[in-house]
Amino acid sequence: MEIGLLLLVSLIALAVGGIAGSLYYARRASRQLAATRQTSEVILEEARSTEKALLLEAKEEALRLRAQGEDEVRERRQEVLRQERRLSQKEEALDRKLEGYERREHSLAQKEEQQDQRLHQIDELKAQREQELERAAQLSRTEAREVVLREVEEEVRDEALRRAYQKVETIREEAGERARQILALTIHRLASEVCAETTTTVVPIPSDDMKGRIIGREGRNIRALEAATGVDLIIDDTPEAVTLSCFDPVRREIARIALQKLLVDGRIHPSRIEEMVNKAKAEVDDTIRKEGEGASRETGVPLPPEIIKIFGRLKWRQSYGQNVLQHSIEVSHLAGMLAAEIGANVQVCKAGGLLHDLGKAVDHEVEGGHDEIGDELVRRHMRSPEVARAVHDHHHERDEMSIEGAIVSAADAISASRPGARKESLENYIKRLEALENVASTFEGVEKAYAVQAGREIRVFVRPQEVDDLGAMRMARDLARKIEGTLAYPGQIKVTLIRETRAVEYAK
Repeated sequence: MEIGLLLLVSLIALAVGGIAGSLYYARRASRQLAATRQTSEVILEEARSTEKALLLEAKEEALRLRAQGEDEVRERRQEVLRQERRLSQKEEALDRKLEGYERREHSLAQKEEQQDQRLHQIDELKAQREQELERAAQLSRTEAREVVLREVEEEVRDEALRRAYQKVETIREEAGERARQILALTIHRLASEVCAETTTTVVPIPSDDMKGRIIGREGRNIRALEAATGVDLIIDDTPEAVTLSCFDPVRREIARIALQKLLVDGRIHPSRIEEMVNKAKAEVDDTIRKEGEGASRETGVPLPPEIIKIFGRLKWRQSYGQNVLQHSIEVSHLAGMLAAEIGANVQVCKAGGLLHDLGKAVDHEVEGGHDEIGDELVRRHMRSPEVARAVHDHHHERDEMSIEGAIVSAADAISASRPGARKESLENYIKRLEALENVASTFEGVEKAYAVQAGREIRVFVRPQEVDDLGAMRMARDLARKIEGTLAYPGQIKVTLIRETRAVEYAK
């Protein structure tokens, strides 16, 4: 009974609670709904105000665009009106020009008619004059034409010959000037250093006591050294020096290196001499190879090993004080530059210039001139007939020269004759200067004569009381002619004749 009562009470309580909760949530929902309605009204009001503002802005923008469009249309209309006015003005101007052209055309037509009439009259007058000339000259028109043509032909032939001669002279002068420009440009581009090397034939020794050790007991050391090197050793009274004598510069270089090694080592006997000579030969062979390869690289001319072994020997060959190896490299550069200037085969000219003196390396071993020897060596080892012919032709041994041979010959002459290339002995130099002064002293009225600038100029002082101004000019010309006829010299010699007149007075 009590349990049922409790259950009933519980159920009633639950029902009351549910009803109360429902009422609470219903009241809360109504409040939220009211707030939402209020917010919606506010948003709607703001939207209405925004819509009104946008409508106003749109209307204003539409009015502004309409006004702008109207302005642009107005401006376009004005521009069109201006264009129409300009076009109408141009049309009027063109009409006026057309009228003027029509008037000119009409006047030209009248002038052409008048011109035709005048030409017709001229033709009639010409025919009458031709008839009168034929009667006066008693020649027909054809005969007169032949006479005139013959005379004109003779005049034209003489004028053509004269102009041809002038053209030949002009071409000769231009060719000479162009040749001088090419040579000057080539020499300027080369600008190589002057080679001042000389072959060493004297070996210095620490003291004169070493001479006895070099000679050895009963001369066995000097005989062994001479037999191993093929060089004559001259041991005389020259202090602290031994002279080597041999025609072959390579063997002389081997002997020099071997002797220096023996002097440094201190042990001088036949077996040691043979060992040092072998080392010197190996060293010289290596130097020959390096010099030949270096020249090949420097000039850009590929050389076979057989030619390199021969060409490198020119390092110890001198020609009038000029090192032949450096001279050959210089000639190769010059020949290549000359060939490039005139359009010849550059590679053939460079190879011919490099090998033009190849025969000098073995001319003491093989009979014949060095140009023939070089020709044979190039044909045998390089198998290049063009290069071989250039080598053979550089001394003008043949009547017909190839263009490459002529270029190599010119480059050889440039390298040999440039200042400082070759040196002259002091004795010959002094003799040449004395001969120049003696030639000037043979003229009457000469007081003093001096050769200056290494013999490139002769200055002659004359006695003013014996030689006047005109006589001085004649003497300078005669002296230049006599120098040309009696002396041999490279280049040119400037003759300067000085006639001095002094007026001296004393003031007291």
